[in-house]
Amino acid sequence: MLERLLTNTRTLSLWLTWIGGTLIVLSAFLVTAEVFLRKLFNVSIGGADEISGYAFGVATALALSYALFERAHIRVDALLGAIPKVLHGAINLLGMLLLVSFAFVIVYNVWSMVGDTLSNGSRSITPMRVPLAIPQIPWLLGWAFFVFSGLLLCLVALRRMAKGDHAGTQDLIGVKSLDEQIQDETV
Repeated sequence: MLERLLTNTRTLSLWLTWIGGTLIVLSAFLVTAEVFLRKLFNVSIGGADEISGYAFGVATALALSYALFERAHIRVDALLGAIPKVLHGAINLLGMLLLVSFAFVIVYNVWSMVGDTLSNGSRSITPMRVPLAIPQIPWLLGWAFFVFSGLLLCLVALRRMAKGDHAGTQDLIGVKSLDEQIQDETV
């Protein structure tokens, strides 16, 4: 059941990444149109920079989980080679738990911020006066999904470790080998 949930969560993370990428592309078109209109007609759409900032923040949050599944988050693994291989799973799990804990602190604080935004009816201090809940809620959902995905990965990794599946644990939460990184580049 956990493995199936993991597969479904990974698929959802890919879709969220596509949504985030679409937001980035659309904001790039908006900024490009803004530049051309200003240069050619001395007219401004207004707010293109603000909207693209929101799109970037939301897109980043939506892509965090997919990066987690792809083991693409940056790690400092200089000491990992000096540690016995039998401990790598536990060390990787500890690293994953620390990352998820940090993300949980962010979610907790963003949850509070969104609550304040909604109760106060906060708006941006720009001429657009965007209700801040509009970009903050999807940003919060992206971070919350990241925490959920990380916890799920930890549970599946623990299960694999309990079964003695060291290779499966490595494939799930371990540092990518050089061969895996090269394979990713050629795909």
